[in-house]
Amino acid sequence: MNLVVGATGDLGGAVCKRLREEGKPVRGLVRSTADAGKVDRLRQQGVDLAYGDLKDRRSLDAACAGVDTVICTATTTVSRQPDDSIEDTDRDGCLSLVAAAKEAGVGRFVYLSYSGGIDRGSEPCRLTQAKRSVEAALQKSGMSYTIVRPSYFMEVWLSPIVGFDYGNAQVAIYGSGESPISWISREDVAKFVVQSLDNPIARNAILELGGPEPLSPLSVVSIFEESSGRSFAVTHVPVEALREQVRTADDSLQEAFAALMLSHEDGDVIDMAKTLQAFSVPLSSVRDYAESVSVRA
Repeated sequence: MNLVVGATGDLGGAVCKRLREEGKPVRGLVRSTADAGKVDRLRQQGVDLAYGDLKDRRSLDAACAGVDTVICTATTTVSRQPDDSIEDTDRDGCLSLVAAAKEAGVGRFVYLSYSGGIDRGSEPCRLTQAKRSVEAALQKSGMSYTIVRPSYFMEVWLSPIVGFDYGNAQVAIYGSGESPISWISREDVAKFVVQSLDNPIARNAILELGGPEPLSPLSVVSIFEESSGRSFAVTHVPVEALREQVRTADDSLQEAFAALMLSHEDGDVIDMAKTLQAFSVPLSSVRDYAESVSVRA
């Protein structure tokens, strides 16, 4: 049995779907407050539902019972609920999940983290600190592990959520916008996660994942302009303004997004040559993504 924690999230949902398409048994941990449509979609796919919460250790113990592999894609950054915080969910909740899985005799744990390039940023934040603490606990747990560290998701960082408003042809660029980033598709990450379960290369390994080519944010804007046939209005958010946001953020989530935006200035280039020799994942490009959203816009 494969337990997916974060099953109602976009990445967790994609992982569940792919596992079921391969005929693999899946149990999805869902909250009682989860979106009913997403829960129903999991049920229709044949996912066994376990109700619980990362902040409720007893529910984690129950969810891990009889499980061979835990896949944790959970994070509070995108689908935040009122009682969520990075400290409670991304740090303490995931640490509790690692402990519950170990006690239940789970043999394998796949954990979604963040690219190592983010550590180079000048403003480390509580989110990356939480991710690294969970990684360390997992590596010491005695379970076989795979730590997946994707670079910036196209579907998040090239979307209106963070100021890349392709529908209105308006883009906020963080810093100079000249440093290359290995933007990656969320669906491609889901493919790597599922393939890692049967790939010996992924055992007790850290997989740094990026897209097919590193592109600066300004180059990305040019691709969107070509795909849509429109000129984009670009504004630059100064690095100092982002540093001030990190220092004055009201909570850890605001701090995290400001710090991740600041990391754009440092870039995040990931060489995928060796990884692609071991995995069969045709990588989606920024142009593929731009063309798909230009049609919908």
